Amino acid sequence: MNLKNLKIAFILALMSFAAVPMNGQDLLARQAPVDKKMKKVDSVALHQLIYQEMLENPAADLYDEWDTEMTHYHNAETTLPQTATIDLRGFCMPTPSRVITSNFGARWGRQHKGLDIKVYVGDTIRAAFSGKVRIVKYEAKGYGKYVVIRHYNGLETYYAHMSKQLVKEDQEVKAGDPIGLGGNTGRSTGSHLHFETRLCGVALNPALMFDFRAQDVTGDFYTYNRKKYASESAQATRLRGASSSELSRFDTEPDDDTELAIAAPEASFAPDVHFHKVKKGETLQTIARKRGMTVDALCKLNHIGKNIRLMPGQILKYN
Repeated sequence: MNLKNLKIAFILALMSFAAVPMNGQDLLARQAPVDKKMKKVDSVALHQLIYQEMLENPAADLYDEWDTEMTHYHNAETTLPQTATIDLRGFCMPTPSRVITSNFGARWGRQHKGLDIKVYVGDTIRAAFSGKVRIVKYEAKGYGKYVVIRHYNGLETYYAHMSKQLVKEDQEVKAGDPIGLGGNTGRSTGSHLHFETRLCGVALNPALMFDFRAQDVTGDFYTYNRKKYASESAQATRLRGASSSELSRFDTEPDDDTELAIAAPEASFAPDVHFHKVKKGETLQTIARKRGMTVDALCKLNHIGKNIRLMPGQILKYN
């Protein structure tokens, strides 16, 4: 084939090759308006809707800052609004336990800023609402191992005295996500969950919003009103808190060796039954010897086997 014929063949081949893309271009041109609209919905409008829903929430209006330290809010009275409506829908009870061992309010000469709920060491503790973890810390003389979550509904919830934290600061969580394990760390009167609900740093009575006995919230919404709060809080404690007869079994100061019955499995409150808090390095043998009983008797009383692995803070019954 001479050079002229080669050029002609090349031009014809190039033209035939270009014909396919042209048809493809026409097809794409016809689809373009639909594709652009779908892309806008998928990657712009939908994402913007989700983003705005996260930002335009009560928490965004109530809090000006985000930090990973305990905030005491010295100007709490002026920071806390006169009224605020909190959305309680989409909740999860922090624990399936129905037993309240200490109420919100005055206790031992100081304010108890939450509810104490009976849990055992290792019980799963869950996020009450969706939100973002603000604090994961350890406080030896107070909350022990604790977690603070700021929720989109404006509340912050505190979970204290846990044996283990399962989340990290700045982590997004959904209602019901495991955030820790029940324990007895910090200034604790036996294994339990100390649960707080705070608005702008001010502790509100959780019984206004959570009914642990019924394993439910008190309604779809709770409206805080500064003028009515005190009377409503007292009424909530009467309706959903622990009675004085129940508290008499739990609300006593702890000592080094004897702990409250709230952490003892199938606890009996007979006067001849006492409770021992396991210390680091202790075994069934050393505990039995210290309490003047046999290992068999200790195991039988607590419904445990001889090969059980004891954990510091665990509560055992002894006669």
